[in-house]
Amino acid sequence: MQTDKKFNALVVEEKSEGVFTRSIQERKISDLPKNDILIKVHYSSLNYKDALSASGNKGVTRNYPHTPGIDASGVVVESNCDKFSPGDEVICMGYDLGMNTPGAYGEYISVNKDWVLHLPKTISLRDSMILGTGGFTAAIGISEILKHGIKPDDGKVLVTGATGGVGIMAVAMLSKLGYQVTASSGKSEQYDLLRKAGACEIIGREEVDDQSGRGLLKSRWIAAFDTVGGNTLSTVLKSTSYGGIVTNCGNVSSIMLNVTIFPFILRSVRLVGIAAAETPMPEREKIWHEFLLDKFKLQDLDYLSKEVSLEELSEEIDLILKGKQVGRVLVKL
Repeated sequence: MQTDKKFNALVVEEKSEGVFTRSIQERKISDLPKNDILIKVHYSSLNYKDALSASGNKGVTRNYPHTPGIDASGVVVESNCDKFSPGDEVICMGYDLGMNTPGAYGEYISVNKDWVLHLPKTISLRDSMILGTGGFTAAIGISEILKHGIKPDDGKVLVTGATGGVGIMAVAMLSKLGYQVTASSGKSEQYDLLRKAGACEIIGREEVDDQSGRGLLKSRWIAAFDTVGGNTLSTVLKSTSYGGIVTNCGNVSSIMLNVTIFPFILRSVRLVGIAAAETPMPEREKIWHEFLLDKFKLQDLDYLSKEVSLEELSEEIDLILKGKQVGRVLVKL
């Protein structure tokens, strides 16, 4: 292993109790844990979990100093297993990468071979990270809606947090499949983007923030993809039609869910949680090959994202923590 080789990484440090700083620092390969595969990272992306890690959330990352970054695409430099060889283009997302294992906001990562996927031939390293965990999570949620038997003619499908990295991908993919997409967002200045992504209807976030205390509300959609959690998820469940399905992947509003059992026992609504980080490899390969690069494939990814450098990343982290980020953020290393 090239133990003395130096590289740049975004490092988060705890300067004092509860006080964290971020800076670009020079690291050595020898600073990385000894694992099966050493990868030169070409691209990463910004996810809400990355921002939590980068701000000192110890529910995500236990120990600091630390380099976040749960998504990586790049090229194998060294490998001690038969499945991967130097020069292979690969993807590594989720598992413990960027949480307690040094992540992809460094130019090199050292990871377990079971976390790594060969880059599919029909996508570039760059585009794979525009999709990244955001697109991957959206694809899992939509596949659950399909598995539930919901068809485009069955009614509207809601996406909450629709301008976020996961939400905008869900809007675009559902629209491609022919669904009538209702997008919920608090960013009225981004409504044109949502229409371009395929939203047929756009509603403000206040419409999914019921304060009445009622156990059920008027049925408005047959399915929903919720990225927000909290009272938004509660309102969504209460407004879902009989036999519908709601998928949830986020808790940016709250980790608490205050809802009666009425949506479940009176309307037979199904709630499905999406835990993308722990998706087993066979299922990952299916999501990439069968969904992201086939049934759900988006022809234009650039308008859904912006590209930043490692040096520009800290500002983008602040934006996502303030709820001001739009679309996907691609990080070029």
